[in-house]
Amino acid sequence: MNLLVLDTSTEACAVGVAAAGVHYGRFELTSRRHTECVLPWSEQLLAQAGLDKTELQAIGVGIGPGAFTGVRLAVSLAQGMALGLGIPLVPLSTLAAIAQAQTHDGPIAVAMDARMGECYVGFYQKQDGIAHALVPERLLKPEDITLPFDGEWIGAGSAFAAYEKRLPPAFTGALQRIDGSALPQPEALLQLATYGFNTGLARAPEQIEPAYLRDKVALTTAERAGS
Repeated sequence: MNLLVLDTSTEACAVGVAAAGVHYGRFELTSRRHTECVLPWSEQLLAQAGLDKTELQAIGVGIGPGAFTGVRLAVSLAQGMALGLGIPLVPLSTLAAIAQAQTHDGPIAVAMDARMGECYVGFYQKQDGIAHALVPERLLKPEDITLPFDGEWIGAGSAFAAYEKRLPPAFTGALQRIDGSALPQPEALLQLATYGFNTGLARAPEQIEPAYLRDKVALTTAERAGS
């Protein structure tokens, strides 16, 4: 299977290519340089894999939740490429990608810093090596996060560092370990995209929409004053 994956929904840029069962990837913290990186990296990885873009069968794209600008960038670029090539897109959750990269057989709590004093939260369990959501992803204040059930949980995501003092001790204390620096990785994106393509989750490019989980991008003056 020949796939390209890309995610720019966080402070990092992640791009991957699968060609004839071999995976290639590049990941870096790029801050505000996503636009400069994603297309050149895609071309470099395709060349490394000896693959022409016309040989791609689908493109996996991180649809969020995450930074508004980054999510829009990845989705719009992927849509343009897929439309030009006549291939489908596989939508990939940013939170699921973080869970997918964790080495753990039990449940995984992902909490990512959503700014504005809130977190993007998802709970996952791997089945046959693929992270599946246990409940719908949500936007929550750190103080409101609770585990959906008892178990051998681990935690991953930037919210654990950003809101360390605001997260409930009952929540963090129930986690066997926490990876506060976890971000979407190319290998995890490729694994999810392959699974999605093989299970019928690929969609026409125009049907893919960002998953923001939030309707506004900034606090009002009054909200900032009260925070």
